[in-house]
Amino acid sequence: MARNLTYTATTGLERKDALGMLASAGLFLLPAAMVSTPFNVLPFALVLLLTSARGFSDLWRVRAGVIGYLLLALTVAALASSLVSSWQSAEAFRDEGYRTRFLAMPWVLLWVCAFRPRQEMLWWGALFGLFATLAIAAYQVVQGWPRAEAWTNSIVLADVTLVLMILLVFCRPPGRWGWIALGMAAGGTVILLSGSRGVWPALLALLVAMTLSIRRGSGRLRLVSLAGLLLVAATLVLAVPQLRELTRLTELHSDVQRIEAGDVDSSAGARLERLQVAWDTFREHPWTGVGIGKFDIAMQRLPDCRLPQAVEARCHLGHAHNDIAEWGATQGIPGLLLLLCIYGLPLWLFIHLHRHSGVDGFRGPAAAGVMVVVAYILCGVTQSMFAHQITVSTYATLVGVLTGLSLVAASERYRRQNEQRQPGQRTAEQRQPVRG
Repeated sequence: MARNLTYTATTGLERKDALGMLASAGLFLLPAAMVSTPFNVLPFALVLLLTSARGFSDLWRVRAGVIGYLLLALTVAALASSLVSSWQSAEAFRDEGYRTRFLAMPWVLLWVCAFRPRQEMLWWGALFGLFATLAIAAYQVVQGWPRAEAWTNSIVLADVTLVLMILLVFCRPPGRWGWIALGMAAGGTVILLSGSRGVWPALLALLVAMTLSIRRGSGRLRLVSLAGLLLVAATLVLAVPQLRELTRLTELHSDVQRIEAGDVDSSAGARLERLQVAWDTFREHPWTGVGIGKFDIAMQRLPDCRLPQAVEARCHLGHAHNDIAEWGATQGIPGLLLLLCIYGLPLWLFIHLHRHSGVDGFRGPAAAGVMVVVAYILCGVTQSMFAHQITVSTYATLVGVLTGLSLVAASERYRRQNEQRQPGQRTAEQRQPVRG
């Protein structure tokens, strides 16, 4: 089955022509500009358009097999759901437009297979992006900002920074652990300066996976070392007041006390309130929801949000701060099934590709893809990951990039195996008796 999932149009791991070098530059720009500039994925998109137009014939000849058709079907389903939502209402909302970003999944997959950019450039771009984002976050905090936001908001900044850390760890070239340690420290500092708490479970999952992917020492020893490191970090956070403020632990404790007293007008309380609103809305509209991007309509259940001139901030956030609540309340059961496919299908593909990659240990583009999906799932507990342009674009583009890099590597491995077999086969043929 592994061979059926690989493309067949190209051979060789990298292209040395102008299009290949330009594609490699685009692969660097993707993570480098993601949150360190206000342009997000636009620089990569321009390279994608230029190379696709110039090398359209190469792109057309790529056959991505079953994987290409699966990602195309997932894209069609995402676009169809947005069209149905637009048809049900008189106007289109921004979240429906964001669904067009899913077109990047099959397109970028073909692009990587056709132009074969250097995987190492993705790693260098992630490293540059982490350092550049740290400089921006530190500047904002020094200037008096309560939380670093870069060019987006604090929660999205932390989530996307974590994605860059995943690329840094699992797309690593050999012998770069010094740079990886520095990049991880930069990313951790950005998350700390952002004040985001919802990213912590995904960060812990990344640290555990990274620890297990290191081949030195036994698995138990590595986990014990990680536990010791986390214990030291937790002790510092709890002991140093400035770190408690940065991580907003004091605020979380206050929020819990207010919730126990019946006051939901807090960060944690507002999230619980939105979950209740989402559940009530889902029970009333189990098959259609209230429409993509219209969670504010559901919030009108609350008396404070029902007034014509409601000014409460929690009435106008635009989403549920939880993936399941968001998709269930706005799209009903079909939306929940689509969300399951958006996460489940790429996760299954990456697991399958990694199992057949021949890579020693948990690393490589397929492993990075697994961790990207896992990170989005975990971050989606406290954030609507597809209600923001940057997070939608990042997910769709990286699914295509990492799938394409996995297929290119698999094709190269298969080609090498054939080359190794051919000399022995020719020798056996030469030993055959010549019959006249």
